[in-house]
Amino acid sequence: MTTLALIDYGAGNLHSVHNALRKAGAENAVITADADLVAKADRIVLPGVGAFRACRDALVAIPGMVEAMKEAVHRRGVPFLGVCVGMQLLADAGEEFGRHEGLGWIGGTVRLIEPADPSVKVPHMGWNDVTLRGDPPLLEAGEAYFLHSYHFDAARDADIAAVTDHGGPLVAAVARDTIIGCQFHPEKSQNYGLSFLSRFLEWRP
Repeated sequence: MTTLALIDYGAGNLHSVHNALRKAGAENAVITADADLVAKADRIVLPGVGAFRACRDALVAIPGMVEAMKEAVHRRGVPFLGVCVGMQLLADAGEEFGRHEGLGWIGGTVRLIEPADPSVKVPHMGWNDVTLRGDPPLLEAGEAYFLHSYHFDAARDADIAAVTDHGGPLVAAVARDTIIGCQFHPEKSQNYGLSFLSRFLEWRP
């Protein structure tokens, strides 16, 4: 049986993401902080809510975890999904509470949302459109639930899979090779989110 590793590093949305994965059809989703299991997994999901630095520090603090993720994703080509801050950690760096190094898997910097229209409030919270860029994997146009004050400023347009609008365009999803990340919360996005997770479970990149 294939194994989906849902990485447990203290992220606040861990169990809601796990429940959503099960509703989407994942019978094999295992919540784990075991780097050896992650290294051997057939799919990996990195959830995350809260501050970039706190999430990064918690992930790095698990012995061997980042190396296990690299082994699975970069060497074996395992499908990987980052959710919210789990997506943001893919960037080179984040600027919340100072500048902090990310995983550097997809070039970019996580920056504070600064809407062109001063009447637009931050955080970006609630339902909003997901507009595709090109023909990205897994994603469909629709509406999803967002909750974030920082956004992924991608270094390459080619890595932007979808955008949303909140006083200007913001990255809603990034994708490269077997890696995909979503800024929206699929676990809070009802049928849209469950359909997205279901496609991830079937993804053969």
